[in-house]
Amino acid sequence: MNINDFKSNDEITWCPGCGDFGILGALKKSLVTLDKQPKDILLVSGIGQAAKLPHYIKANCFNGLHGRALPPAVAAKITNHNLAVIVTTGDGDCYGEGGNHFIHNIRRNVDITVIVHNNQVYGLTKGQASPTTDFGFKTKVQVNGVIAEAMRPLELAIALGCGFVARGYSANLEHLSWLISEGIKHKGFSLIDVLQPCVTFNKKNTYEWYAKRVYKLEDSYNPADKMAAYQKAAEWGDKIPIGIIYRQESQTYEDKSGVNKIAPLADADITDIDIREALKEFM
Repeated sequence: MNINDFKSNDEITWCPGCGDFGILGALKKSLVTLDKQPKDILLVSGIGQAAKLPHYIKANCFNGLHGRALPPAVAAKITNHNLAVIVTTGDGDCYGEGGNHFIHNIRRNVDITVIVHNNQVYGLTKGQASPTTDFGFKTKVQVNGVIAEAMRPLELAIALGCGFVARGYSANLEHLSWLISEGIKHKGFSLIDVLQPCVTFNKKNTYEWYAKRVYKLEDSYNPADKMAAYQKAAEWGDKIPIGIIYRQESQTYEDKSGVNKIAPLADADITDIDIREALKEFM
């Protein structure tokens, strides 16, 4: 496999310089590294700029409703556990409208990878505050500044028992590609929160702003240490760590429920099935 095998014919409609381009490139690179084929991948999204990404990769795709990317992704993984199911979503789509699905699917520990494009605004709907917007940030809607404290998704995920919690930066393609690959390989719910500058609506959290603050976790850092992970996940402001914050494997939903022992519906033989008895129930 090579990058061109995943090339889509759809026109990319992101703003020039958008951080989403880096995430798209990193995801393609990770799929090549893992030797995945388009037929073996399902990309699922909700609504938003991040939700456009599945159209720009040649693979199976499902677009859901705003905040509802996780339910179809989970259903697809349960019914076909051979698929690599990857959710591409935004901070508003996942942490806002989809917050309840985010919480409870971490608890279920279904084997999917969730990549959150975190630009700290609602980019598709012209830049109002999202759940991760910093306190005091001014928008066209919050003209006097945001008065709610920002949601801290990494800390929340660790507290809920998420087995793979990582933060990436869209301007560091090689590192982000590695994080995505590790997330896909992890057995269980994987969260990769990606710092993604919105060049149009977020004039605070820019490439220059991140360049002064982002740093990679040291090789000596132990992602299995939960208390250390809380501390790293809480770092924000002058220093922002990127890398695998927390990693701990545990039994997946598929293993606990036994669905992994059942052949995927996609592989079922449907050439000789008599449905007349089933149809009688509707008469």
